[in-house]
Amino acid sequence: MKLSVIVTGPDVQGHLRECLDSVAGQSGAESELLVVPADEAARTECDGYAARVLPVEPSAPAARHAGAAAASGEWLLFLDSKDLLLPEAVRTLVEHADTPADVLLFDHVRAYWWDPARPSTDTKLLAAAGHEARGLSAAPTLLDVTPLLGNRALRAAFYRDRLDSGLLDDPAPAGELATAYASLLLADRIACLDTALLAERRLRRASLPPLTAEQHYALFDEYEEIWALAENAPASVRGVLYDRMTADYLRIIARPGLLPEELAPEFFRRACEHAVRFRPEGHAAPDGLAGVRQNLLVKGQFAAYRTLQKANRKQRDLTATLQKRKRKLGASVRRRRYEKARSRPVDRELAVFSAYWDRGVACNPGAIAAKLAELAPEIHPVWVVGADKVPLLPPGTDHVVPGSKPYLDVLGRAGFLVNNVNFPNMLVKRPEQTYIQTHHGTPLKRMGLDQMDFPAASKGLNFRALLARVDRWDYSLSANSHSTRMWAHAYPSHYTPLDYGYPRNDVFHRATAADVRAVRAKLGIAPGKRALLYAPTHRDYEAGWTPRLDLAALAESLGEDTVLLVRGHYFYGGSASPLARLRGTGRVIDVSAYDPVEDVCLAADALIADYSSIQFDYANLDRPIVIYADDWEMYSRTRGVYFDLLAEPPGQVARTQDELTEILRGDAWRDSGSAKLRSAFRQRFCEFDDGAAAERVVRRVFLGERPEALPKIIPVEDRTPAPTPEEAA
Repeated sequence: MKLSVIVTGPDVQGHLRECLDSVAGQSGAESELLVVPADEAARTECDGYAARVLPVEPSAPAARHAGAAAASGEWLLFLDSKDLLLPEAVRTLVEHADTPADVLLFDHVRAYWWDPARPSTDTKLLAAAGHEARGLSAAPTLLDVTPLLGNRALRAAFYRDRLDSGLLDDPAPAGELATAYASLLLADRIACLDTALLAERRLRRASLPPLTAEQHYALFDEYEEIWALAENAPASVRGVLYDRMTADYLRIIARPGLLPEELAPEFFRRACEHAVRFRPEGHAAPDGLAGVRQNLLVKGQFAAYRTLQKANRKQRDLTATLQKRKRKLGASVRRRRYEKARSRPVDRELAVFSAYWDRGVACNPGAIAAKLAELAPEIHPVWVVGADKVPLLPPGTDHVVPGSKPYLDVLGRAGFLVNNVNFPNMLVKRPEQTYIQTHHGTPLKRMGLDQMDFPAASKGLNFRALLARVDRWDYSLSANSHSTRMWAHAYPSHYTPLDYGYPRNDVFHRATAADVRAVRAKLGIAPGKRALLYAPTHRDYEAGWTPRLDLAALAESLGEDTVLLVRGHYFYGGSASPLARLRGTGRVIDVSAYDPVEDVCLAADALIADYSSIQFDYANLDRPIVIYADDWEMYSRTRGVYFDLLAEPPGQVARTQDELTEILRGDAWRDSGSAKLRSAFRQRFCEFDDGAAAERVVRRVFLGERPEALPKIIPVEDRTPAPTPEEAA
């Protein structure tokens, strides 16, 4: 047995059955479910579940010990009865059961009554730690990971030998905080996953019984136990733990509703004792206000701390008021300027373009603008570009910065509006204006209204506001019939669908051998090298990006004749790329910031994709595609998908890095079976992309030509894609 999930606690506000459902719905042959109820009422709720229900244990430490003693799994996961396991959590933990670690830390979401999937603050910490198992001294900031037992799996032997050996037992049984910290302090090695597997339910404070003074002060007993274990820890570990402890104490004192005012002086006094007694020698206080607060705690200056707290609160309120007034004034000025622009005649020889939230000349809008200059040079294009992106624009590009007076002017009177996302809510489209929504990919993941059942993906999206933006569209562009149907379902409105193909993909049918050679040379790909493009997509359950492949190991295993072109998703930016240490090796080339991405596709002999829409575009080249789907179940259930990619892939599918390596080292990546899968995929998803999409759009939308006068779509089997790198050489 790989994993034992041990549910402990009472049936708090009727959440126990939801908790058990979240586990029972995914438990497999390599996992088991045990329940240690806190009372008979909770025991009754366990009826009907395939779980081992142990005798009642009213205290949480006793319940954990009883559950661990009865468990048969190599790993233990203690789950509070109010919390939930996210889909595929058990499978993910079982897959990582062979990690050489005592503790496996993972991410979680916080479930509030108003938001069931708010991301935690731990994602970046876990991503920065990487996937390699290591000791706490090598990554002391792991002590800043939220101290829950539900966000870590513990090796059973480790729990029984160290955590349940008497160190944290009578006369003061350890609470969750002490046990969570002890798991890290006592572990030889800790492994991390920046994937959310737990939903920690935060109950309304008003719905809970008030804590007694003894319960408030119990926190000090827990930190006594924690410091007893940390006595011989490295200075770096004790420093992080000290800052965490003092921050916990000050948070409880400062946050309204956490501590009765009459208990605050005594709580501060006890916190001061700990701040003095456990302060590591030579410890430097944090920078800024956090350091000032910590120093006041160390000195025991409660009155000064309260004075500072009141002054800060007053300053925050004043700043918030001033900012609100400034925003209101700015909005009023912009509204008047925009209304003035809208009072002027619409200019049908002016077109406003934007792509990817004002990132610059790119994607379908970029390809349309280029064709517009060729077929209708009398129509003047103006690009909306963020101030930080202006230096990256092609020379001579006419542009406006969002919010500026020129921006409001062109937005109010331009005859054409082109975007691959949406213009801001302030836009009031005039009847004389034509708005074309180009989109920026073929949808595998759920979009628009179809996200309503996936709160982790929609993250509080205002669907009414979304529909108001959709109602401004005149045209919606599609690359295939699948997209047309999905857009109609996700974005129901009165717009006209244009089944013309994606203009950005025209280059895949028009590029020459010289173009392919030129871009490979620009990227530094030596002649004769096989270039594999790895382009993973964004995961809604991850706040940061850690490549899901060990890129150095993959490059090494594929040999010197293979180069990996790695492109991180644009959501993550490039400055903090985890590829930094691999740059300059010549074996892994970071192309995250290289534009346009179509050039990178032309340079690649094959694509390694996961769930990114780039696979639909790349398929136009009729080159091999390999799908690396290590977390398909988690992604599909968390984000929602329109079809099963693993059942209808564009090529070979790998579920592990070893499988991927085997496919790429042999001929499976480009064999006849792969070609057959790709052919079916191209027929379905490259339906309208034949190299003339931009021409169709310009002639129909900007020049007003009738649909029957536009270039006919060439069947997939009759098209000639751009030469492969091998052919170009």
